[in-house]
Amino acid sequence: MAKSVVVVGTQWGDEGKGKITEFLSEKADYVVRYQGGNNAGHTIEFNNEQFKLRLIPSGIFRAEKVILGNGMVINPESLIEEMSYLNERGINTDHIRISNRAHVILPYHIEMDGLQEELKKDKKVGTTKRGIGPCYTDKYARVGIRIGELINKKIFKTKLEATLTEKNEILSKYNKPTFDLDELYTKYCKLADQIRPFVSDTSYELDLAYNNGKRVLFEGAQGVMLDIDHGTYPYVTSSNPSAGAVTVGAGVGPTKIGEVIGVVKAYSTRVGEGAFPTEFTGEVSEQIRTVGREYGTVTGRPRRIGWFDGVIVSHTRRVSGLTGLSINLLDVLSEIDTLKVCTAYELNGEKIAYVPSTVEEFESCVPVYEELPGWDEDLTSVRRYDDLPENAKRYIKKIEEVTSVPVKIISVGPDREQTIILEEIL
Repeated sequence: MAKSVVVVGTQWGDEGKGKITEFLSEKADYVVRYQGGNNAGHTIEFNNEQFKLRLIPSGIFRAEKVILGNGMVINPESLIEEMSYLNERGINTDHIRISNRAHVILPYHIEMDGLQEELKKDKKVGTTKRGIGPCYTDKYARVGIRIGELINKKIFKTKLEATLTEKNEILSKYNKPTFDLDELYTKYCKLADQIRPFVSDTSYELDLAYNNGKRVLFEGAQGVMLDIDHGTYPYVTSSNPSAGAVTVGAGVGPTKIGEVIGVVKAYSTRVGEGAFPTEFTGEVSEQIRTVGREYGTVTGRPRRIGWFDGVIVSHTRRVSGLTGLSINLLDVLSEIDTLKVCTAYELNGEKIAYVPSTVEEFESCVPVYEELPGWDEDLTSVRRYDDLPENAKRYIKKIEEVTSVPVKIISVGPDREQTIILEEIL
């Protein structure tokens, strides 16, 4: 068993990483999130309670410490609201640590996000308009403000003044709301006072944790197909959900990573714009959406439904180095007569087994399917692999065959107890 494990989404996000991370965190000492912001959503259920998280890692319920890594972009107001939400429900948040190198989402980022989508018109990406992309843009343009600067009032004032002048000029040009320096400074100094006790050099803390033999679980947001480099660009997020981003986004070396678990739905879903080869509509897709509660945690948008895409998950295996799969929502496929698994694409008359780099080519891909018989049995109470229906086992084996990744965990419901373990991870 590995002492350091990365959990990644293998599709377009919403695969149920939150549940699996929370489940594995029972044996983890530290749980670390390494990218993204409050555009991600995790829903965790246990003891007949449901929790919805956006910024805070799912390990908050069990781990010794949870870390918001330097690769994240953090809206302080949203973070404080989320911590208060957990506190009100009896969950302690004193063990949260926030990287002093993470970047701060400010109100002008949110305005810029909406403006940029508006200007794209029918070419919009479909962002959550929470300022994620503009904040990452500022980071790479080297004009961003980091958490360590936010909590230093003198540095914060200087950097905010320099940045705000430019942002207000752009916003006013398009008749969008602008921001008053003193008002914004005062508000965010108060927010900084609230998060200051939680801020540290988290890379240093993780190094100490490794030296003391601690077990570390890394949690990504979104899915690899939304990765800025390896996803379906430009309909992607603004960071790298791929496993390799752990080293940069958490400040640890690649030699520290022991295992990479890819979380995958037993089918496919996607929210927002962009090509989706295995998407289908009709009665069966509505059944899957209803039974699987396929609506965005953050946005509430209905998710698009597709058959399992082995080409996509094979792509994720390659770019993230998957060592195992966790298949989620297998129970949702009960009472469907025939299931389909995409094993390849046809592009311009040629059969391919990879994801094209351009969205234009990807939109032209026609899925090549293999059909399998479904099952009628209710899986939600199954706790052993041997007790699964034979057709469900065949479906799992087909996924292993198509993706070349062994299945190590099977989820048959949202609760942590509705989990079948084929191989211990941590």
